[in-house]
Amino acid sequence: MREDFENGRFPLVPNREQLDTMNRATQTLLDSGQADHALRAGDTAPDFTLQDADGITVNSRELLTRGPLVATFYRGIWCPYCNFDLQALEEVRPEIEVRGASLVAISPQTPANSRKSQRDNKLDFPILSDPGAAVADKFGLRFSLPADLIEVYRQFGADLTEVNGDPSGVLPMPARYVIGTDGVIAYAEVNPDYTRRPDPSELLPVLDRLRAGIPA
Repeated sequence: MREDFENGRFPLVPNREQLDTMNRATQTLLDSGQADHALRAGDTAPDFTLQDADGITVNSRELLTRGPLVATFYRGIWCPYCNFDLQALEEVRPEIEVRGASLVAISPQTPANSRKSQRDNKLDFPILSDPGAAVADKFGLRFSLPADLIEVYRQFGADLTEVNGDPSGVLPMPARYVIGTDGVIAYAEVNPDYTRRPDPSELLPVLDRLRAGIPA
């Protein structure tokens, strides 16, 4: 997908300056080492309470009373890599649920954009709105975008102030967590390069081990 985008095979064709800005921002985030300080396997996950696309309150502690929780943090409906990732998760959702786990996506976008994302990507799992990426910050994922990157996204038609209902210019690094019923993180994958995502099938052996009572 990245190769197609950078070589002008998407309807949206970026120019060289825009690509340079995007690549420079990604490299800066990589070099910062922030991903190394995000929560990882063995850490205790923070509790959170967020609203889904229909305004229903979802509490992580309540979900964990039913079984493990798979939480994926993503940037928003405007990001094609994120949409592809959500679709891939939807494909394995039945296998996640048959193992007794719940699946949620978390994004700083508004509930209205989450509803559209669910429709467009044909998702049967909830997208939770995380205003100001506050929960993402508790996981160590929130970062501030440079002004030139915010402008590039605006040129692409993604005004993050409108998409997120928030002028702060923050996003989460894409991340995926499996949280056990004891609240301990059994699996963590964080990548500051938003074009790289783990295969959702990696979650299934982790869930199998949790169901068998084997430490992940």
